[in-house]
Amino acid sequence: MSLKFETQRTLQISNVDDYLLTWLEAFLIDRKAAGVAEGTLRFYRQKIKLFSDYCEALAVKQIGQINPSFLRHYLLYLEESGHNAGGRHAAFRLIRAFFLWYEDEVEPDGWSNPIRKVKAPKVPVEPLEPVSFETVTQMVKACPHNTFTGDRDAAILLCLLDTGARASEFLSINLEDINQARGDILIRQGKGRKPRTVYIGKQSKRALRRYLKHRRDDNAALWVTHPRYGSERLGYDGLRGILTRRAQEAGVEAPALHDFRRAFALSMLRNGTDIFTLAKLMGHEGISVFNAI
Repeated sequence: MSLKFETQRTLQISNVDDYLLTWLEAFLIDRKAAGVAEGTLRFYRQKIKLFSDYCEALAVKQIGQINPSFLRHYLLYLEESGHNAGGRHAAFRLIRAFFLWYEDEVEPDGWSNPIRKVKAPKVPVEPLEPVSFETVTQMVKACPHNTFTGDRDAAILLCLLDTGARASEFLSINLEDINQARGDILIRQGKGRKPRTVYIGKQSKRALRRYLKHRRDDNAALWVTHPRYGSERLGYDGLRGILTRRAQEAGVEAPALHDFRRAFALSMLRNGTDIFTLAKLMGHEGISVFNAI
């Protein structure tokens, strides 16, 4: 399919400035004001840029120019550009969220929401494997002992596996949130702003103590970058880079961050944890915990 796609202004929205970029920015501001997690905001920004770049390439600047056919062509474009089914579905979720929000926010007269006539791309249901304990063990062994980054990375790998925390939750942990004696960690900013407590075992506690012996800074964050770079709070890209680097050094396939959360869930279930306790530990509402496995 050619990237050229002729669009016509299908209707004039009366008394409303429907400049697309203005409303996309307003949507982001609304989401941020609603207190959505930083990871969700990052997702919105990425998918908004993808959609706005496509619209700009086709000189589509007003919402009124967008009809169901345009959105279907956009999804086809994503497929032909190499985006997998999961990526296309993620892009669809963004534009659906945006158009439903715009409809509710503006309530434009005479406007028909184009997303209501567009079906979501199908995503094949494939079993997703958790990170194996053997893989984590090899990655931990690849972390050099008695160095700041080595001891930090080993502690990160083990604590990710023990807590089952989301990446954003994991990175937001502060030093004051951990009890090294009991091995419990307070997650202050869980999904829906709900706090909860997670736990780490003996091996993780030992690794955490080794890492904290290197800390001489006054940063409140538990996980920080190297002191020579100012000891800033570790970010998402930095955490993902740690997994990639240690996996390469260990000669194993790099796991995704969510693979640790999935491994935690399956391990707890196999050890007899009931579904409601597991849901509480993972910060889920009821049996929606199965979405994480």
